[in-house]
Amino acid sequence: MTEVTEAAVRRALGNVKFGDQDIVSAGFLGGIAIKNGSVQATLEIDPKTAASMEPVRKEAESCISAIPGVLSATVVMTAESKPKTAATSTPNSNGPQAGSDGGAIPGVGAIIAVASGKGGVGKSTVAANLATAMARQGLNVGLLDADIYGPSMPRMLGRTERPDSPDGKQLIPLKAHGVKFMSIGLLVEERTPMIWRGPMVMSALQQMLHDVAWASPEEPIDVLVLDMPPGTGDAQLTVAQRVPLAGAIIVSTPQDIALLDARRGVSMFEKVNVPVLGVVENMSVYVCPSCGHTAHPFGHGGAKAEAEALGVPCLAEIPLTLGIREQGDAGAPIVVAKPESAEALAFLGLADRVAEILNTHPTRNQDGPAIIFE
Repeated sequence: MTEVTEAAVRRALGNVKFGDQDIVSAGFLGGIAIKNGSVQATLEIDPKTAASMEPVRKEAESCISAIPGVLSATVVMTAESKPKTAATSTPNSNGPQAGSDGGAIPGVGAIIAVASGKGGVGKSTVAANLATAMARQGLNVGLLDADIYGPSMPRMLGRTERPDSPDGKQLIPLKAHGVKFMSIGLLVEERTPMIWRGPMVMSALQQMLHDVAWASPEEPIDVLVLDMPPGTGDAQLTVAQRVPLAGAIIVSTPQDIALLDARRGVSMFEKVNVPVLGVVENMSVYVCPSCGHTAHPFGHGGAKAEAEALGVPCLAEIPLTLGIREQGDAGAPIVVAKPESAEALAFLGLADRVAEILNTHPTRNQDGPAIIFE
């Protein structure tokens, strides 16, 4: 396979014009990531020019695709607070910078992060079912898929079409099962890997938080659920600094390895002054679909005991069942597809607990948390 180089990508994009200049000379080109024939690039633009830049974005993808050795090409536009010009451009930037200073999102009430110390514990499944459960309670709910590297909400919620931007400034979130949602997975092909450096990820998160029309005067958002990526890295710090989180929910399985990482997750949010609302023990018990026999392949009660040791509540114990997996794959969370099932009732109970906590402490951290590492 012919090796694809960053220089080759820059040369190809030098043929893409916007006005009197090519996009590289004009400083629109942000980061470039190349891996195994897949190329991803960002265009840093003024949000006001988004509509006129869409043909440029498509042409850029076509030019990259024509490079020998390129198997797939993805170009994403990210918002800049100031328009790029030839005089102020930084063509060799490592990635886009945040387009605003963040802060509260207009029309959005409580913002909660659903997080985990490690991957594979069912965090996205919990986030999707929590959001749809709260919607069934009559709340106006938003759901942001903040897992840039592994977006799963389009599949879990059953909608994959590209969101509209009528004014060229804000994206209109899709709506599924009574929940407004946004995901980077709606902006790229499902099988396209997100081979991005940290600054590009941070810019994408910033754009999905502040450049999405989450609320309107007629329909404010009561709760915005953030499905966070696993771990305790850049994405968590960016969100903690950029929006006033009402709190975080940590998802873990009962096994010791998962609980070790869950402790790190709790500690991380405490260090950035974000209250931990509680722990969810996912895959708490396996229920045989044929005979109803129960077993505990990952142990049992570990998350509950860990929550007690950390001084936070265990919000729910979610069973490991075939139905939860099947409905997630089918695009209809178990809360929507089988609301009377034991699994759905567990998620509805979780939603009740979270709503109760938010009602008790509706305004904490509204000025945004400070970073207070010792």
